[in-house]
This record gives sequence, C-alpha cells and structure tokens, in this order.
Amino acid sequence: MEKDRINKIRCGIAVVLQWTAVAVPLSLVCISHSTLPMGETVGQWGWFDKAAIVVPIGILLSLLVSSNKVALSYVSAISWVLIVQGSAEAVWGLRQLYGFTSSNHPLYALTGSFFNPGPYSGYLAMTLPVCLYQWLLCRQKRRTLRQPRQDRWSREAIVREAGYAATSLAMLLVLCVLPAGMSRSAWLAAGISCLWVYGCYAGWGNRIRGQWRLHRRRTAVIAIGMSCLLLLAGGLLFALKPDSARGRLFMWKITCNAIAGKPWEGHGTGNFAAAYGDAQETYFAAGDYEPWEERVAGSPEYAFNEYLQAAVELGVPLALCLLAVVMACLHIGIRKRRYGVCGAVLSLMVFSFSSYPLQLPVFMVTFGGLLLACVSEGSRREWLALAVLAGSVGGLRLENDLKTEHACREWMNAKVLYNAGAYESAEKDYGRLYPLLKDRASFLFEYGHALHRQQKAKDSNRILKEALRRSNDPMILNVIGKNYWQAGDYLSAEEWFIRSTHRLPGRIYPYYLLAKLYAEQEFRQPDKFEEMKRIVLTKEPKVNSTAVRQMREEIKKLRNHKQGKYE
Repeated sequence: MEKDRINKIRCGIAVVLQWTAVAVPLSLVCISHSTLPMGETVGQWGWFDKAAIVVPIGILLSLLVSSNKVALSYVSAISWVLIVQGSAEAVWGLRQLYGFTSSNHPLYALTGSFFNPGPYSGYLAMTLPVCLYQWLLCRQKRRTLRQPRQDRWSREAIVREAGYAATSLAMLLVLCVLPAGMSRSAWLAAGISCLWVYGCYAGWGNRIRGQWRLHRRRTAVIAIGMSCLLLLAGGLLFALKPDSARGRLFMWKITCNAIAGKPWEGHGTGNFAAAYGDAQETYFAAGDYEPWEERVAGSPEYAFNEYLQAAVELGVPLALCLLAVVMACLHIGIRKRRYGVCGAVLSLMVFSFSSYPLQLPVFMVTFGGLLLACVSEGSRREWLALAVLAGSVGGLRLENDLKTEHACREWMNAKVLYNAGAYESAEKDYGRLYPLLKDRASFLFEYGHALHRQQKAKDSNRILKEALRRSNDPMILNVIGKNYWQAGDYLSAEEWFIRSTHRLPGRIYPYYLLAKLYAEQEFRQPDKFEEMKRIVLTKEPKVNSTAVRQMREEIKKLRNHKQGKYE
C-alpha cells in the first residue's frame, strides 16, 4: 500500500511538471507589451525563447520522477492547457466589454491580449472544439458514475465532475465573447470545427453511409437542402460587411497575380507586401478594373489567406508540400481518434482561409503543438526529443530576440522625438537602431521620412527604397518622389508620383502632389495640371477629412494664381 501511494504521488508530480512544460511556452498568448510599438510581436517571441529553455527542465524532471511504466499524455496536456488559456482570454474579453480593462487598440473595445479583435476571435474559435470534445468525454464518463456500483465520492468521480464543470464553464465563457468579436471568419471556423468534432464523436459518418445505402434519394435531398442553407448563411455573412468581403476577394485576386509572377520559386519569406504592392500597381496601371475595386483597395501587410500568402512567399510547390504535411498529421490524428486537437487544427485551417493567424507567434507555436499532438504517442523518447528541440530553438533565438526587443523599446523613445518634429535628434537614434530594425518597414519609413524632413534627399531615398522592399504603402512612393523634387529631378519625381496613383488610385494625395509639380515654374505643364486639378476637386475620397478639404482649397488657390500664365 505504501509503495502504491508513493507511485501515485510521483505520477501526480510528473503530470504537473508535464503540463507546466506544455503550458509555459503556450502562455505567450497572455504576453502584452504596452512599451512596444502596436502590433509588434518580438516581446512574445522573447517570452517564448525564455519558456523554451525552461521546457527541458520540466520534461526531464517529470521523466525522472515518473516510473518507466508511466506514459505521459501530451494530447491531454495540450488540450487542457488550451481550455484554461481560452477561458482566461474569454474572461479578459468580458472585462474589456464591461469597461474593467482597456483594450490594446484604440479603435476596438474587444481585443483580449491581442491588438485586434480578428486574431482574438480566431484564438477563441480554435479553443472551442477542444472544449467541446473534452466536455463530451467528461459527460460520457460522468454518466457511468450514475450506476449504483460506482462510488460517487471516489477521487476519480470528483476529478470527472471537476472536469465536466470546467469544460462547461470554458464553453460558456467562449460562447459569450465570440459573437462580440464580429469576426465572420472566426464564427465559420468555430461552427465547422465544432460540428465536425460532434459528428465524429457521435459517429455521423457511419450513420450517413448507412442512410445512403438504404435511402439514397432522401439522403441526396437532405444534402442539397443543407447546401442551400450553407449558401444562405454565406450570403448573410457577406451582407453583414459587404465592402469588407469585397475587399478580401479583391485582395485574393491581386495575390493570385503576384503568385503568377513567380509561381515556382516564390518571392521570398517576408516579401509578401512588396510583391503584393507591385502586383496591385501593375493591375491598376492597366486601367481595366471596376470602380468598386478602386474603392476597396488598400495596402495590406498580409494576404488574409495563409494558403495564398505561402504560395507568394515560398512558391506553389513548397506551399503544397507544407499543406500535405499538415493534412497527413491531421489524418493520423483522426485515425487515433484525437478529435479535440484535430478540431482545433481544422478550426485554424478554416480561419486561415480568410485571416492571417500564422503571422502571429501565438498561432505559430500553438499550431506546431497541435500537429505534434496529432502524431505523438507520448513515449519517453518523444518527450526527450521535444525537450532537446525546445531547448535548442530557445537557446539559438534568445540573444537576438532580446536585443531586438530592447531596440524596439528604444525605437518607441525615438518615435516621441520623431512625432514632436525633432528630426535631427530622432535621426541619430534611428541610425543607431538601424542594424537591428532594418527588417521593419514602419521603422524604415520613419527613418527615411526624418531624413527627408532634413533635406537629405539621397540618404532618405536609400532608406525608403529599402522600406519599399518590405511594404506596399504608397506614402513611401510619395516621399521618394518629393525627395527627387527637392533635388530638382522633376521627371523622376513625376514617375514616382504616378506610380503612387497606380498603386492606390483611391487616394487623392498623389494627384495633389502631381498638380503642384506641374505648376512648378521649372516644370510647368498646364494640360497635365488641369487634369490633376480636376481629379483632386472631383474625386470622391474614401473618407472625407480635413486634409482632403485643405488640399482642395490649396489647389483652387493655385489655379487662380497661375491661370493667367497658363492662358
């Protein structure tokens, strides 16, 4: 008896250490840094690196404490970690909705620990099928306790009751918050994944096959009816935010054009924005487009479709290979009847069709953990391999990520000088931080713009052209054109301003710059000036603002001042 009690204690300690080892790296979802630029993820990567170094310690201790016969369940660990963290995120969102906690974005009341309600809703949608499956398992085990022969006050019974209550509460919290995020992609991901999980648990596949063999006509009619309902639901979701839906469709269209430019080798990791900007510029320059496309066009950082973005950056063959690996892991997980983690993978795959989850560290790390859960057997050898892998990744990344995080904090201080107009002081800080932050487009733009403000046209263009390889923001083109204008190279300035009108024709500012350029004494072109003036005065802006009114007033005064000379 004493030996059994000691073994149970050792087993309990091993399970706690195991769950801790899984929870620590996944807890980066709760990491939020107000001292870093909005949307900056290096703080989460730094936390992950530190946690990854801690993971081997927890795993090795759990293996030492547990007996050789104990098989530690990685699937159970990651499932309950996601349930706990999904509940914590839901509570965080509820506090934001009721005003107890501020959000991480000034335009949205609900963001959780994220900076945007879209990824936040996607995370909740990913945890919901895990909660559902564990709830179904707990309910099934709970029903067995109603038999008279079972001891309802045994430790196993108490654990099952606690699990049932925890999963019920987790689902309730997530379902309370998820609709408030107003993310149609998350709603769709949660609905499809939860329906699939319940269907697998209830054996719908066998029932449908049986019905098809016995009543093919009735089954076909039901299938057609369900398809019509799905189409109707899709139409209602489209009508909820029509311009947003059209914007996604146009985004995917331009992304496909970018893929067609380099279908085999891709444009390179991290180069989506530049490839997209060039493709959109080429598309609008051709002139064969619909008016609504100009209205919904923007300058996205991501494709809002992970499959298309992977094809742009990696090329179609490599993107298909990665998708095949994911599908193989999912297939293995289904064969092993791990419907909870497979439902989470399915939810993330559906959400990835119209969002950008894999551009954020929390989704990348969680996705890797879920795929591992699909194929893992929980053997001691696999736990040792995971310990070595986590420790190696964390050790290799930690120093560089900590340096980058420190540089981003200093960038925030330099940004204060930049926003205050102290460009000379800001330039010194930007120059010092450049080696560590030269892969961030917004940093490069601020650096180049600070140089522009100091009339350093050549240096400014060098930095801004580097930013153009990482961004599709037309303002970069505008500032480059203004630099050439300062240097007296009017033809180059005109070329860059025209490129800006092609990249995002819905913006009035580049037409305003062209009008002023054509009114320049050394570059006077009356006909082109009149055309640009007409566009500035008559073009319907996407958003009416004070800046638009000021530009129009200035162009009117410029026209009146120069009218005699043009005639």
